[in-house]
Amino acid sequence: MNQYFFFMRALVNPQGTENAVIRVEKMVKDEENNPLFTEDRPWEVRIDNGYPNVIYNPEQKRYQCYYTLIIEDKDCFGVSREERAKRDYCPRDDRITGVAYAESEDGIHWEKPELGICTWKGNKKNNLIFIYAHGTGVMLDPKEPDPMRRYKMVTKIDKPDGTNFMAVSFSEDGIHWQEPIPWPEYNPPADSHNLPFWNEKEKCYMVISRIWRDGIRVAAISRSKDFIHWEKPREVARGTGFQNQIYSMPVFYWKNLYLGLASIFHEGDRKDEQFDLVDLQLTYGVNPERFDFAVFGENILDRGSGTYPAGEFDCGCIFAGPPVEDTEGNLWVYYMGGNGRHTNFRETSFARASWKADKFAALIPRDRKQTSVVATSRLQFTGNCLEILADPLTEGEPFHIEAEIAPSWNQNGFENFTFASGTVKPSAEGWYSIVFEHGSWEELKGRRVVLKLRFQGAKLWALRGAFQIAEYKFEE
Repeated sequence: MNQYFFFMRALVNPQGTENAVIRVEKMVKDEENNPLFTEDRPWEVRIDNGYPNVIYNPEQKRYQCYYTLIIEDKDCFGVSREERAKRDYCPRDDRITGVAYAESEDGIHWEKPELGICTWKGNKKNNLIFIYAHGTGVMLDPKEPDPMRRYKMVTKIDKPDGTNFMAVSFSEDGIHWQEPIPWPEYNPPADSHNLPFWNEKEKCYMVISRIWRDGIRVAAISRSKDFIHWEKPREVARGTGFQNQIYSMPVFYWKNLYLGLASIFHEGDRKDEQFDLVDLQLTYGVNPERFDFAVFGENILDRGSGTYPAGEFDCGCIFAGPPVEDTEGNLWVYYMGGNGRHTNFRETSFARASWKADKFAALIPRDRKQTSVVATSRLQFTGNCLEILADPLTEGEPFHIEAEIAPSWNQNGFENFTFASGTVKPSAEGWYSIVFEHGSWEELKGRRVVLKLRFQGAKLWALRGAFQIAEYKFEE
């Protein structure tokens, strides 16, 4: 059974669409528990972007969080919020970064254990895993046969003396790590979130990072068969000019699609009210070679209200990690929220927001009072199952969906597959079966056809069933 989302350009025929527009579905912040932790340790001089990686280990029944932070910064250390509010922050070349560790049994209450691994100001009573590590990404690899390499890390070793190189490391428990191994080839800038993941289709490891092109930040992908030797990073996504740059973009695989959580950095005009702030937007790719925005300019997680120093903890910058699915099937996106502008003083906190599985962006009416129409690209059916994921536009109110199958978007439906004979019946968990009372799916096999939908008061999220997109514009 294949599944396609309505925010995918390849699914929808733009010529056959009327009164319909894609809108993202915003995540819902955990207002009861946020923030989950803050800069509350002496060595957490400035968590800054944080680049959180949260992993749930089902064997240990434990959530593990890895986050980047600045542990030495002469312009931050010991400076009160009152003083910070009176002047600008001055980043120094002698800042020292590291990666820290926290853990939780429920994903809400977090501990920063004393690991005894790294020395900070003569003391090892801290939760630091590495020093001089920047933009660290961690994955748990359940298919790895070597228990000492189940946890895998990609990071940028960055020292104040100018020494910097990409590196990997391995761990059995996610806490005690082997000495970082430099990449044998290539040394991209990668001063951002370097998140590794497994590409099941290509049977290789990948890391999403960041490089620069024509003076702006862009997202880039690199491949590896062994997690040691990596290809030269290649650009896979960019924003628009200085005003909307992709600062970081962790990705995750979901229903045959790659989804990216792009932190969009706004530069280019110091008078603009969005200048130096960071928003979170959704991207997607059929494969990791190219990502597009689901809806460019629409944020999937709102920043908090206010400004530094009195604004909410996440009013300035948001950097997220891939979602974690809990034991009840809920998706939780953990993020670092900063209360100030990116290159100025800010304090950063760790938080989370919920996201409904499959309900990331919906096709909705542009004008609620009018009927909406959408036609798909050409499809090929291989069986007798066709379902649509839909919700009422306004909770608790009725909605209506009609369906027909036609030779093309501008032709009437086949006899037995018209709007008059098509019905939409509840299936399970928000899915609805599209049924044609007198039509046999055998009539459609081997033909390239179009599904047309008429709807009122509804959100359309996705289609699934025994079919596939059969258009030249859709490439795996």
